[in-house]
Amino acid sequence: MARRPAIPRRTQTAPKQAGLLDPETVQVFQHGLRLHQHGQLLQAKAAYEQVLARYPGYFDALHLLGVIAAQTQNPELAQELIGKALKINPNSAIAYYNRGNALKELNRAEEALASYDKAIALKPDYADALNNRGVVLQDLNRMEDSLASFDMAMAHKPDYDFLLGNKLHTQMQLCDWRDLQNLLQKLKASIEAEQKVAPPFTVLGLTDSPGLHLKATRLYVHLNHPAPAVQSKFKTRPADGKIRIGYYSADFHNHATSYLMAELFESHDTQRFELFGFSFGPDKQDEMRSRVSGGFNHFFDVSGKSAREVAQMSRDLSIDIAVDLKGLTQDSRLEVFAEQCAPIQINYLGYPGTLAASYFDYIVADKTLIPQESQQYYSEKIIYLPHSYQVNDSKRKISDRVYTRRELGLPETGFVFCCFNKNYKILPETFDVWMRLLKTIDGSVLWLFQSSPTAARHLREHAQHRGIHPARLVFAPHMKLEEHLARHRAADLFLDTLPCNAHTTASDALWAGLPVLTQMGHSFAARVAASLLKTMNLPELITKTQEEYEARAIELATDSFQLGVIKKKLAQNRHTSPLFNGKLFTRHIEAAYSEIHRRRLSGEKPDHIEVEALLK
Repeated sequence: MARRPAIPRRTQTAPKQAGLLDPETVQVFQHGLRLHQHGQLLQAKAAYEQVLARYPGYFDALHLLGVIAAQTQNPELAQELIGKALKINPNSAIAYYNRGNALKELNRAEEALASYDKAIALKPDYADALNNRGVVLQDLNRMEDSLASFDMAMAHKPDYDFLLGNKLHTQMQLCDWRDLQNLLQKLKASIEAEQKVAPPFTVLGLTDSPGLHLKATRLYVHLNHPAPAVQSKFKTRPADGKIRIGYYSADFHNHATSYLMAELFESHDTQRFELFGFSFGPDKQDEMRSRVSGGFNHFFDVSGKSAREVAQMSRDLSIDIAVDLKGLTQDSRLEVFAEQCAPIQINYLGYPGTLAASYFDYIVADKTLIPQESQQYYSEKIIYLPHSYQVNDSKRKISDRVYTRRELGLPETGFVFCCFNKNYKILPETFDVWMRLLKTIDGSVLWLFQSSPTAARHLREHAQHRGIHPARLVFAPHMKLEEHLARHRAADLFLDTLPCNAHTTASDALWAGLPVLTQMGHSFAARVAASLLKTMNLPELITKTQEEYEARAIELATDSFQLGVIKKKLAQNRHTSPLFNGKLFTRHIEAAYSEIHRRRLSGEKPDHIEVEALLK
């Protein structure tokens, strides 16, 4: 998480400007600064502009006008104004920091990094700049440099907000497990004490506690994306018109979300629903961008609009139901929903857990993901779908190419355990099980997705430390989806991770005919693979303890007949299971949309919805 703009408690007037202002203007400026510090942005802006009308080159007023532009979601103007201020005073660390924040918002990562570097050169112990520098380096996929920046920030300010979580997530992406148990204990204790210690997404991958997830998310969202003080008013439309559904995402391109959802967009009943797509991600002009945008009645690129503008646009279009496909993942824009873009707002697919925000009414799930006893850990009411919550695209192509093991870097013989989850999901406890499996099953290998060369190097080192030759870990580079699905045929068994399961990667494996063995946990993220396997009628691949998970893996690796029976069953169910029936899924979620829309029009409050009961 990157910090927001900083407002100086004391001004940083350029030396040449000292004593420049007349006494009356000094009072105007100081009054503006007090207003600014108390959040009265419009009044503060007017005061700064009054100062600049008299003294156009006054650094403090120009800088703080840029800060207000950033706070009112105009990063382009912010970086322009602060850039002008820095020409007047090139020795202001806080101005370089604030300009870096604006540039980061504009996705100009290299320029943001340069600005943070200048801030740190002027103030080496600047924890804000060191933290945000670490976040930008993550965006640039420079993970080792990112971790070093977080470590420097921690050395200067160990209790800096959300810094521990930033550091831990970066370590996990590098598979750097140094001092991990101590750091995890500190993380959990800090969340229990309601301290600002980690962004929620980090917590999902490190703990299997829905209670901790709720606490961490509630604290983060309250601080960064609070509910509006005044509720928005929505237009009343005739109840007999089409229901207007808005889908909001940064992932309308070649991305896992679009791979899963494309058929849903194409299958909606356009006699009953009118579809609006709001894209705040890059327009990559790739295959999925073209297909997905064509599935909507209306498709808007809103990447250049502020949250307030997107929300107002949605209200002007009379969106009835807004579906957020990002939640608190990378490039999310929860502030759009905090601004209330529709009278009903739904958390779906992108974020595997509660958003703990009063402005979200529902979360889409199923009874495997959120059993009744776990409802207390979700601020949203739950839309229970009859099968799995996860939508899939039955049109996904698998390449006809048949890879040889040699082409994939695999040995000619021996059992191939596989996990194509991102490396940050691998915790030492799971890795220990995998290494014991390799010791038990002679000639076996572990085939992993290569998130980065550094992560691969660390995993090989961890294997060697556990008595396994590093060559028995084989790493799969990134491939186009069709070819990636095809290479699954070279594996024998997919081994899932805990506490963050395979999600899209699990459905990829099942679609390609590869059995997935999972250990079902307690939280949403830890139960997704079980949800998919139940829907595929493969409960024999769901375990509940680490001991059962390990024993089942050995059983399947040493009994080719039993594994063959499961593979045959998977191949048959692939064509009949609701998991890969996009049109059936669409009818189910449409029934949910119709019911929650009906409830709203009749004045009923949101409540848990069981779609299966609606279909009877």
